Amino acid sequence: MRKPGVLLAVVAAFAAGCTGVASPSPPLTSAPSSAASGAFHVETVAGGLEHGWDIGFLPDGSLLVPQRPGKLALIRGGQTTQVRADFSDVLVQGEGGLMGLVLAADFAASREFTTCQTHQEGGRAVDVRLVTWRLAADGASATKARDLLTGLPVNPSGRHSGCRPTLAPDGALLVGTGDTARSTIAQDRHALGGKVLRMNAKTGEPLPDNPFISSTDPRERLIYTYGHRNIQGVAIRPGTGQILTSEHGPTFDDEVNLIQPGGNYGWDPSKGGTDSSYDESVPMTDTTRFPNAVRPLWTSGNITEATSGDAFLTGPQWGPNEGALAVVALKGQKILLLHLDAAAHVTHVTLPPEFDEHFGRLRAVRSAPDGSLYVTTSNGSDDKLLRVTPA
Repeated sequence: MRKPGVLLAVVAAFAAGCTGVASPSPPLTSAPSSAASGAFHVETVAGGLEHGWDIGFLPDGSLLVPQRPGKLALIRGGQTTQVRADFSDVLVQGEGGLMGLVLAADFAASREFTTCQTHQEGGRAVDVRLVTWRLAADGASATKARDLLTGLPVNPSGRHSGCRPTLAPDGALLVGTGDTARSTIAQDRHALGGKVLRMNAKTGEPLPDNPFISSTDPRERLIYTYGHRNIQGVAIRPGTGQILTSEHGPTFDDEVNLIQPGGNYGWDPSKGGTDSSYDESVPMTDTTRFPNAVRPLWTSGNITEATSGDAFLTGPQWGPNEGALAVVALKGQKILLLHLDAAAHVTHVTLPPEFDEHFGRLRAVRSAPDGSLYVTTSNGSDDKLLRVTPA
């Protein structure tokens, strides 16, 4: 493992209220950090995984890790076992498969958890759906309790499937979804792709204070924000209720966004419905076409990091990094720590050198109940679950 060193940094903030097409952040550089930061300790909790997509923390200290090929691992005391469950209807294709996972707020009593998964019937791609499962008392198996939400669009190739669920402090289930690489989906408020959805975590019904709750379309009533390309991170800032998402750009402008109810985030490869070809040369946040589009807090600029999950560092043990948003990257093979002011504007970004291209592609990041950070790799062979603490 690379020895801890001085963190790297780059200013990556947007000025509030800018006009025109959102300007890219400066590219990441190796300039020394302007703020002192402690080093990280990284330990491997488990290996032998295959595209671990998310992490669920059970009350007894065990962990659930869904794997994209349609497998679910239970990790307990350093031992990994595969949970027996019927994932035969999961469409394992490209970016699709068994994806995000979230435990029910009452898991200790109900043993329920919900997964995002691409669904097939007879080999035919049907949809992306949220499925609620019940884990056996011994953790050895799981049975399907119900389909929580069906009908999210799917691409047969699996491209841009999303799909990250997170529970908010008020009990709402937030789900970031992908636009399935179809040109009109992100701006279409009658489709559930390219959105942040907000629903009752038990029933899948829209919540009464959702921004489009008066719509006659039950799908539109679920929508919290729209105009997204492919969200794979949803995190709630502790003590504030602020929702921050991380989103894949094309070959430029991966984004971190502050979610505003009813907001349009400006992705429109259809160019106002005039192009069916999925033109990815358009801006990620097109403020020329959509002057009121919500501008990103941070972008990767003229490169792509392929930002995936995001989670906040919580607890005083993190020192100057406490409260930073940790964003993991697939192509960039790194963790980016976005340091925020009270309004969630990015003041600076630091890059822990312990992760810089050392573990390969990073998919999921979640903050554990004890404040440590857990990260999965997504290299496809002997993938790891990592635990990160201050050194």
